[in-house]
Amino acid sequence: MNLEEKIKKILSPEQVTTNQTMREQHSRDESYHTPSLPDVVVFPMSTTDVQQVVSFANEHEIPVVPFGLGTSLEGNSIPYHGGISLDLSLMNQVLEVRPGDFLIKVQPGITRTQLNKELRKHGLFFTVDPGADATLGGMAATNASGTTSVRYGIMRDQVRDLEVVLANGDVIHTGGLSAKSSSGYNLNGLMVGSEGTLGVITELTLKVHGIPECIMAARATFPDAKSAVEAVTSILAANIPVARMEFVDEYSILQVNRANESNYEEKPTLFLEFHGNEAGLKQDVEFMKEIVSELGCKDIHFELDTKSRALLWEARHNLAYSFIHGFTGKKLMVTDVSLPITELSGAILHSRKEMDELGLIGALVGHVGDGNYHALVMVDLKDEVELNKAKQLNERIVYYALKRGGTCTGEHGVGVGKIMYQQQEHGAAYEVMKAIKKILDPKGIMNPGKIFSEI
Repeated sequence: MNLEEKIKKILSPEQVTTNQTMREQHSRDESYHTPSLPDVVVFPMSTTDVQQVVSFANEHEIPVVPFGLGTSLEGNSIPYHGGISLDLSLMNQVLEVRPGDFLIKVQPGITRTQLNKELRKHGLFFTVDPGADATLGGMAATNASGTTSVRYGIMRDQVRDLEVVLANGDVIHTGGLSAKSSSGYNLNGLMVGSEGTLGVITELTLKVHGIPECIMAARATFPDAKSAVEAVTSILAANIPVARMEFVDEYSILQVNRANESNYEEKPTLFLEFHGNEAGLKQDVEFMKEIVSELGCKDIHFELDTKSRALLWEARHNLAYSFIHGFTGKKLMVTDVSLPITELSGAILHSRKEMDELGLIGALVGHVGDGNYHALVMVDLKDEVELNKAKQLNERIVYYALKRGGTCTGEHGVGVGKIMYQQQEHGAAYEVMKAIKKILDPKGIMNPGKIFSEI
């Protein structure tokens, strides 16, 4: 009896497939990393389903790789050791809304767009806003963030409780409903960002927020990248309640204009958004205008209505796709480092210099309010010379960040793409992480080959 037939005895036959097209769909993510086929794709519909599959896999030492929508960017969900691709997309229900507590309990397969559609009925929204319409389980697994993290925090800050199926099939809860606790180890913090290497997330209890009374967006252009990034520090120091603060360089703006037929000025630009009440925001925005004008801001254009704001942020969120569709035959490689804000302008200038010297096509963007930025590089994977140049760029950007107290990944996770930097970044703590992995997953079945090169 083969693997597919064995799992069909555990779940309903329609929840298990070895269809080649489906296997190929689960063999890749949106990164440039090499695809690898799972042996079988399984669609659980409940925590009990996940328990049964994981217990079976643990008994027979079969790899289990959780899969959401495949939007990851470091090979996080690619099953390099074959085994079971555990697709959680059918577990996509809202389980409980607690408006008075500003909490919502969901299954891992729900996307952020689906979640916010449900929350809107209650005058609430979920803040974490990565570029892709990712699943909440995947966002927790990689500790995702995005454009709003400068004000509301990253994924780890929103998680009150997780239900997790461990490698042996046990189900645990990592937190509770209260806003704070001094009881025991912070297992929320451990599981968020673990990329499926410690267990499978089957439920999430998340913190949500009230929809602001007033939202105002702006696009501020600067003569150079240094001035734009310095404006970020000044705005934060002034304690202006900025909700989003995105840096977009002139090469990005050029691509946005081509893709969207817009006519934004092709200069280094900050995309800004402010949340609050109307009277307070008016005063804060006037203060912001004074600050940026002193730093050489050439022009500020405000987007006041909902449609205009949506178009502005759609251009930012779809920037990666603008490059993908604009350079047919090339694959997008995205770097992802984060540094102290005082080191950010130097890092961005360094990245641009390295990109130009290597002769690579690309642009620089970032969630600069929290020191996180990306290089978007278009690479022909069939061109070995160009691919090696792209890898050199990634390495140089990472080492620059690490030498200045930064991290090799601000939000995309380690996956396979950032394994080689873990020892340098974490030192002796890396061995502690490996020890935790060995305790919770002694047979090494949970997403093997991710975060750690070997256990």
